[in-house]
Order: sequence, then structure tokens, then C-alpha cells
Amino acid sequence: MITTIAIGVFAQKQTFDIVSYTPPANWNKDTKGDYVSYSRIDGASWSQIAVYKSRQSSGNIEEDAQKDWQDIVLAGHTIEQEDKTMPKSDEGWQVMSRSGIWQYNGTNVATVLTTYSNGNVCVSVLWNGTAQPYMKNLKDFIASINLDANNVIQKNNSVMNNQNNNLETMDDNNPASVSETFSIAGLWTYYVSEGVGLSGYMRREYQFNMDGTYTYRNKQWLTTAPNIIFMHETGTYTVQGNQLTLTPKKGKAGFWGKKSSTKEWGPLKKSSNYKLEKTTYTFETINDPTYGNAVILKAANATQRDGAQSNNDNNPIEVRYSLRTSASSIDNPPGFKL
Repeated sequence: MITTIAIGVFAQKQTFDIVSYTPPANWNKDTKGDYVSYSRIDGASWSQIAVYKSRQSSGNIEEDAQKDWQDIVLAGHTIEQEDKTMPKSDEGWQVMSRSGIWQYNGTNVATVLTTYSNGNVCVSVLWNGTAQPYMKNLKDFIASINLDANNVIQKNNSVMNNQNNNLETMDDNNPASVSETFSIAGLWTYYVSEGVGLSGYMRREYQFNMDGTYTYRNKQWLTTAPNIIFMHETGTYTVQGNQLTLTPKKGKAGFWGKKSSTKEWGPLKKSSNYKLEKTTYTFETINDPTYGNAVILKAANATQRDGAQSNNDNNPIEVRYSLRTSASSIDNPPGFKL
């Protein structure tokens, strides 16, 4: 069963230490001595938001953020692709974020630590997640925060709005920043059945990893075709704004014989030429808790990966892939190697 990731649904306002906030509804709450956390698991995807107790500030937001980054994140994880925002200020508070990627059971986890400081006291909010839709939960959580130091309620709406912008643009000079890479990371699939009364199928998918690599696979088991068609491609990708560029490194395609079951592979019949095509797509992600999240890829010309949508390969194409939170339904042929 495919579990839809719940986004944009929130509970009533709560308070921990000096932080008032609205947690995501139906997330599991866990209170420890120095923090309160909220977590959710959807199949193979999960996310966590934690609010830590405030402490005395050093008087410098960057020093406060660095110390919490060291104590909360670096103390327990080996971080790659570190990034940070510039400090923003409003109504006596400053805020900045640090981010990076770490590994958990072989899965890339994105982490963002947001630190607030008024020069006397500082406090941090931690977010971890393995799928792009959870970033909306973080943005909504940050936008709901009010800070109360020394019994003075500090409503930081404009700071929170600035911070939401930072989460979208982490580093304008780095197209592969954590937030931009995370916007497309995940398993995106296009799975269709052959037709009523037929057992065949066509399956295409992109696996975009947090480290900037991708895998593309295409398997076609059609009742009306004598062989199974299979394509496999790996490479790297970059994201800049709404532009996704794929740079393939290896690729292979071929025809395999069939057996009685659609889940089995026959012998390799022949290999076919496979063209490695560097392509830049305009992409749009759609967050839809009812019908599932999707990404739309648009390219100026047809590619072997995506196929043509008309008799003219020079016509633009538009393809839609759905976010899949469970395991892939495409298997490689026995002994297959690129």
C-alpha cells in the first residue's frame, strides 16, 4: 500500500520553554529533558521536528548557531554538503539556519537547524527529513513560532517570513544547495497498466538522491510485444531554481525474453544502442495530500528516456511522475550490470 505523506495539516498552539508553536497534526510527540520532538513515518519516508531548550547567548548569532550546530547535529552525525543562511533580524531577534546531509541506514537525511538569538538568550529548532514534501511542514512550523523571553512576547512574523525565503534559497551562488537538491530528491514514478483484461505494464522512474546522483529505469512488459524492454541510466543532476539538468554517465538498453509470469525474466535477446543525452528540464513539484505529490518535467525536445509525444522528435515534451514512498516496482534483469 502506498502511504500519502500528510502535509499542511496542523494542531493547536503549544509552548515549550520560550517557544510557542503549532505542531503538525497527527505527528507523534516525544518530550525529553532538553527538547520536545514531533515525528511521522510514511512507509520508507520519515521526518522529525524538535524544539530545544533555550540557553544563554554568546551575544553573537553566528557563534550561537555554530555551537548548537556542533552540539546538536555534528556531535551525532557525519555531515556532508554543509550550508548556512545569512542572519536576519527583526524586533530584537536574529535568526539563521545551518543545513547538511547525513546517512541513516543507507538513506540520505536532510537536516536544517534554525537558531534564534536576542543577544541574551538563544534557542534552536531542528528538522530532519527524507522526502521533499516534509519541508513544507518545516516552513509552516517556523512560520507559527512566537518567542517569549523575560516574559515579553516577541512576535516575529517578518523574521519567520524571511527565514522561509532562506529555506527556499539557502545559497543563491550554489545551484546544488541542500534546499534546492531536496526539492526534487526522492523516487518519482510513472506506472501504467497495459489495459483492461491484459496483464502487461509500462514503468518508468527517476531516483534522485540527495548527493546529486540519479538513476533512471524503464521496464516494459507488454502482452502484445514478444520481448521485455529495459533501459537503465545513471548520472548526476543539478537544480537551479526551476531548472533541472541531468548529465548521464552510463546507460544501457536491451530486449529480454519472457517467461510465464510478468515478474520473471527470460534470457537477454539483444542489446540496443542507448544514447546518453544531457537534458535541462523546467520542472514543477505539486504537493497534493489527496491524490499524491508529483513532479512535471518539461523539455524542449524528446529524449530516449522520456520518449516522444508526437511524430516530431523536435517538439517539446511534458511528462508527469508521482512521488512514491514505498519501494520501487522495477527490478533489474538477473546479472545486469552497467
